[in-house]
Amino acid sequence: MALEDRLLDYTVDHGETGLRLDAFLAGRDPKTSRSRFKALIKEGHVRVGGRKLDEPNYRVKPGERIETALPEPAEAEPAAEDIPLNTVYEDADLIVVDKAAGMVVHPAPGAWSGTLVNALLFHCAGSLSGIGGVKRPGIVHRLDKETSGLLVVAKNDAAHQALAEQFADHGREGPLEREYAALVWNVPQLPAGSVDAPLDRDPKNREKRAVRPAGRAAITHWKVEERLAGGRVSLLACRLETGRTHQIRVHMAHIGHPLLGDRLYGSAFRTKAALLAPEAAEALEGLGRQALHARLLAFAHPASGATMRFESPLPKEMETLLQALRKVG
Repeated sequence: MALEDRLLDYTVDHGETGLRLDAFLAGRDPKTSRSRFKALIKEGHVRVGGRKLDEPNYRVKPGERIETALPEPAEAEPAAEDIPLNTVYEDADLIVVDKAAGMVVHPAPGAWSGTLVNALLFHCAGSLSGIGGVKRPGIVHRLDKETSGLLVVAKNDAAHQALAEQFADHGREGPLEREYAALVWNVPQLPAGSVDAPLDRDPKNREKRAVRPAGRAAITHWKVEERLAGGRVSLLACRLETGRTHQIRVHMAHIGHPLLGDRLYGSAFRTKAALLAPEAAEALEGLGRQALHARLLAFAHPASGATMRFESPLPKEMETLLQALRKVG
């Protein structure tokens, strides 16, 4: 712990037994967001009973001593880059962008430049929130690299904390909504349903997530909007109750309806493209990614409390595929 950091030293009371470590710290220090503490825990800045612990979901026990150093937000390391953004809305507190497929949200191994963060650093000229961490300034939630659609970014710490709390609550007590358009193989037997299946890293492939009993809770609600290509494909509206990595992609594959174009979770269905009409097969090949688009985003404005609601049409390449699938069924 650096001497210039603000030192926190707490002992767990009986009434706090069973709280997640990040929730416990956020409850004791309400000036700092839970997402900030979560990041600090993962970075190894928190000690429980004298030992470093990097698990934000660790459940605290009465009498345990929790120590941490709360550093000042670090300046973002990624470079600002003049990359075009499709800005849907912007004010002093936040910016809503319609992310193109192929753009990584924040820098990571193999993608240190050309990310949404690099673009935002240029566009916002130093006004992004610092509590998202060095490589994730302003980032409240993410979309996979090859998933297109709506994403909100905080421009100051107060907005970041308020938005992070809404996403952590998953819309149970507020207007938060996230809906995706998904093209999946085959048509579910029921017109609508939910997948309640915990997710964790796939032990055989660290790039993948898998349904695992000991994983984190994950719930996806889906509804069939259209039958396409003679029942070989369907258009689903998917709503997230939780926001895990690859959640919709894993859940749809888990119930036997992987996304079209999903090379990671739908590889066993790639040969089904040969069953589509030539125009649809060509459009799918041209899509070159999973057919998933974040088309609706709603949340309470972090300053005014007003409900903000945004919708995004399908990007051209996904709309072309949808129209081609409609022609044959």
